Amino acid sequence: MNVDAFWELIEQSARETSTKDGRLGWLHEKLARQPVEEILDFASWMQEARLKADTYMVWGAARALDLVGGLDSVWYFHMWLVGLGRETFERVTSDPDTLAEVPEVQSFLHLQRHRLPRTDEDWPEFEELDYVAVKVWPQVTGLDGDALADALQARGYMLDALPNPTDEEWDFDDDEEAARRLPRCTSYFRELYGRA
Repeated sequence: MNVDAFWELIEQSARETSTKDGRLGWLHEKLARQPVEEILDFASWMQEARLKADTYMVWGAARALDLVGGLDSVWYFHMWLVGLGRETFERVTSDPDTLAEVPEVQSFLHLQRHRLPRTDEDWPEFEELDYVAVKVWPQVTGLDGDALADALQARGYMLDALPNPTDEEWDFDDDEEAARRLPRCTSYFRELYGRA
């Protein structure tokens, strides 16, 4: 499975179903019919995506928009970003300040700002997307999840339990620094809450 096939599966799951659970079931069914190497490839591309999203700038943009809290929620946000599809993912990871322009972000922030009811579908988290290959692996191979982790490590992936950005660290709580690094995110959030 090449990177194009990986993203096609992610995007097709959104076209074929209308909920996060539906997408997980659809992906599980598709991967369960693939050879072991394809499942491993899918898991590898997911790791590549996670590494690309795991930056202080992406994290800072999500914080500037109040989309993440603790460390776990940053991981779950990364998976949600993957779930939005390749174009959005590539745009945001290349220029995190564009996160403020993502329609799904704006929709969630509108609900949040006006204290409107939110469902699991609205929240910018998709933790379970990271576990699709893990759950399919034993079904196809008869081996446990540790064997998948070992196979990924053999491909050079160090599996972190928490975010581990490698770009320049900065203080998300420094409002001036956040505004300098992420002017669109900062401005959008301030205007939304009438703090411009």
